[in-house]
Amino acid sequence: MLIARYGRPVVIEAMRSALDEVRSAIVANGSSGNFTEASVFDRVASKLEQESTPSLRRVFNLTGTVLHTNLGRAPLPQEAVDAAAVVALGASNLEYDLADGKRGDRDDHIEQQICRLTGAEAATVVNNNAAAVMLVLNSLGADREVPTSRGELVEIGGSFRLPDIMACAGCRLREVGTTNRTHLRDFVEAIGPQTGLVMKVHTSNYEIVGFTATASENELAQVCKERGVPFVIDLGSGSLIDLRRYGLPHEPTPAEALAHGADLVTFSGDKLLGGPQAGIIAGRADLIARIKRNPMKRALRVDKMTIAALSAVLQLYADPDRIAERLPGLRALTRPIEDIRALALRVCPAIAAALSDVASAEPVACESQIGSGALPTFRIQSAGIAIIPLDAKARGAALLRTEAAFRALPAPVVGRVHDGAYVLDLRCLEDEAGFVAQLDQLRHTRETAA
Repeated sequence: MLIARYGRPVVIEAMRSALDEVRSAIVANGSSGNFTEASVFDRVASKLEQESTPSLRRVFNLTGTVLHTNLGRAPLPQEAVDAAAVVALGASNLEYDLADGKRGDRDDHIEQQICRLTGAEAATVVNNNAAAVMLVLNSLGADREVPTSRGELVEIGGSFRLPDIMACAGCRLREVGTTNRTHLRDFVEAIGPQTGLVMKVHTSNYEIVGFTATASENELAQVCKERGVPFVIDLGSGSLIDLRRYGLPHEPTPAEALAHGADLVTFSGDKLLGGPQAGIIAGRADLIARIKRNPMKRALRVDKMTIAALSAVLQLYADPDRIAERLPGLRALTRPIEDIRALALRVCPAIAAALSDVASAEPVACESQIGSGALPTFRIQSAGIAIIPLDAKARGAALLRTEAAFRALPAPVVGRVHDGAYVLDLRCLEDEAGFVAQLDQLRHTRETAA
């Protein structure tokens, strides 16, 4: 049976390894102990099952951060999953024009959709927004200066910093203004013969408040136009719709940036947009053509599954009245608090029963956040379950064991430790039945983790 499931070579290797471990144990202990033929086979089966489990797995994101970078950011709608599966299963017209029978451009499958949603003349897509920024910088600003406000020299996740990206792209950063105040005159004085482009960065993952000033996009666009210098805005998260209609704070959209006079705008496909990981560049047709001629574009291009999934997500935006219910990320962000509270009351008894010997569980009010660098100070009222160890003297160690036990479940659960409790924020929990069904395994996973 093991050979039928895993293949003969793998099973033979696992058997030899298990027998070596048994022999070593017998030599060390001086007796065969409890080793039997059945126990060896059980050991082999367990080892093979563990090794065959994919490293990349589905998890329950109950952290309270909806678009969690470490947990895969935006979950895809079923339409995107189906579209990616269709092209993954066989040949497709990825770079083939079915109308004239000649080679095509993979951007053709999504460019017009992006243009309709943003008002851009043209667009192209690469594998993430950092790549989009680097490609724009290298294409338009290599060996030249790029004036950027000191207050916008952002660092994104993983310690990637805009100045470092500029250096890798072959540009010379020209810092203008100060951390908290940058005026239009600062850019006017910085733009000169060595300027390749001017870049404005939306500070999506932090806020500078107090005595502040920034040059308006309209004014900056006008100055760049007069000087013949491209004006580029990096939006980061890149929402395609005005979030205020859903009771969320406003996040700048690509359409607004282009309407304000930007020549190009860059933004992510897998954050507020709700699609697969991608970086989108939209704007002037002549600049997009120049970018697509850059050899780096081929190294950063996306594959057929990404294009199919992104196209399917963009198609959902054609029906803005239903977009909040069809995009999982936006659906989670706009989920009524009453529904989450009711969910907490339903699942709490099952959690309490599974942990009755080591912890108590009770519904609590909590706060969610958007995540992925979007609106960092904004919090959304939510509800969840607080799990509190019964052993107050060793609460810290007990919390770590509880956290590890939830992570060790067949579908790992990731929550957060907060104020002496392990908190499961239920805003993103849609598979209630699947979550509850595995809770009876918590006792075993606790013992294994310990």
